[in-house]
Amino acid sequence: MRVGLVSDTHGLMRPEALAALKGSDLIIHAGDIGSPQVLEQLRELAPTHAVRGNIDTEPWAMAIPECEIVRVGGQRLFVLHDISELSIDPMREGYGAVIFGHSHRPSAEIRDGVLFVNPGSAGPRRFRLPVTVASIVVSGGNMSPEFITLS
Repeated sequence: MRVGLVSDTHGLMRPEALAALKGSDLIIHAGDIGSPQVLEQLRELAPTHAVRGNIDTEPWAMAIPECEIVRVGGQRLFVLHDISELSIDPMREGYGAVIFGHSHRPSAEIRDGVLFVNPGSAGPRRFRLPVTVASIVVSGGNMSPEFITLS
């Protein structure tokens, strides 16, 4: 199963990001969505889960949770926007991955057997950081992240 990951769109859903996420079985938006149209466009590609980021303060965003548990195959993924607000021990609670955004910096690392992935930012370019999305291929107990840099 391929899970598309996107974050920090800030209201801009780039056509290149949509193209990179096409073919995903599921999409996760890790916050700072910016407008409901972003989620509408993602939902046209695949079932979409999203969490609210710090810029998502308009009335439309109040129904979006601050964190979410997404089940993919036999894995449980914990999704939140700002990793500094992680208040659980994901290893102890049995999560396979933590998906987050906020920093606009793409990253993937294993901590205590848990995959931590930030897909970076697919919205307006910030500083000199790349514009990226990511995906995770989930196969049984294995998860393999991949980053896609957008032009």
